[in-house]
Amino acid sequence: MALGRIVIAGLGAGALFAGTPAAAQFFMQSKDLSGTAVVGNEPGLGPDLPGATLEEQKAAVIWNVRAALNVAALQCQFEPTLTAVSNYNAMLVDHKTELKQSWDTLSKYFARMNKAPKAAQNALDQFGTRTYSSFTTVAAQYNFCMSANDVGREVVFAPRGGFGTVALQRIRLLRNSLKPWGEQRFPRFIYPQTTLPRLDDICWKNGDWQVKKCGAQNFPPAGVGVAQR
Repeated sequence: MALGRIVIAGLGAGALFAGTPAAAQFFMQSKDLSGTAVVGNEPGLGPDLPGATLEEQKAAVIWNVRAALNVAALQCQFEPTLTAVSNYNAMLVDHKTELKQSWDTLSKYFARMNKAPKAAQNALDQFGTRTYSSFTTVAAQYNFCMSANDVGREVVFAPRGGFGTVALQRIRLLRNSLKPWGEQRFPRFIYPQTTLPRLDDICWKNGDWQVKKCGAQNFPPAGVGVAQR
């Protein structure tokens, strides 16, 4: 009886997972784009913030990851199994407090660096625009979308207050994914040269090749045998 229950439960679980789509995999073997965790003051993480404190730099990393997932929600809808839109929407709800805190920290940074309120607001707006633009890619779209999917899933399952930890651990992956990389299992794909037969109507009559009209047939290629009728 116990065994029967286990078998039934196993079949039920199998049916459940059978109906769950797998995340998109665009290459047989993808490029390893992972990177080490950061503290926030390393170069190449996003637009520079001269004179920023470590807390302000961490806030910038958080906003960079938020921007990346936003761009992914717009650019990666061509592959629904990546769930880029739902990941982004869930992030906004689950981590709204931490995201607001990071934006407030950035606002104070630009207010500190620009005495005039209008100049501070302009600088903040430019930072936001440059951050979003820095994640726009065409040649590396597959790599970026797969990487954003991985990060988005981690963010969704991170506890509230844990967005910053994921951001510091995964910002390198998002930045690395913007560089184009293709298939790694077969990096040098050679397109075979093929010879196709002429299919012009004038060259065929009742399934037979018309030598007088089209000359010697160019198919099959030299060296390829054909079974006799």
